[in-house]
Amino acid sequence: MMGFATHAVAAPSLEHQVVDAEGKVLNLSDYRGKVVYVDFWASWCGPCRKSFPWMNEMHSRYKDKGLVVLAINLDTDKDDATAFLNDLKPQFVIGYDSEGEVARRFDLQGMPSSFVFDKTGKLVKSHVGFFTERASEYEAELVTLLEQPQ
Repeated sequence: MMGFATHAVAAPSLEHQVVDAEGKVLNLSDYRGKVVYVDFWASWCGPCRKSFPWMNEMHSRYKDKGLVVLAINLDTDKDDATAFLNDLKPQFVIGYDSEGEVARRFDLQGMPSSFVFDKTGKLVKSHVGFFTERASEYEAELVTLLEQPQ
């Protein structure tokens, strides 16, 4: 019998796991019931430096209304990520995907890439790159989802 390699179909979802800074597993599905903003970033990504202050602002403004911001780092060397984080001091959840496994499942087209999931865990928006001039538009998307009943 011949074996066929099975290739995972790119399907951004909350059915994935990453690890935190201590190596503890974070199940994205644990955030179901909230609006989840998943952002993939790396220390070498210029636009990522612009998105972090915005994500901090969104986190502080809407965390009590049901928003979870989860930024997933793709650096192979965690020290690179640590220097970036020490610089930008995020207040939201940071996950690590140093093998790029989850990133492949999300089929990233550029950096940063963000994916917005509604309270039921359904993907409703995705963005490639971060454009400060579109920040209010990004925020409006989140607010609309946060205001929807579950």
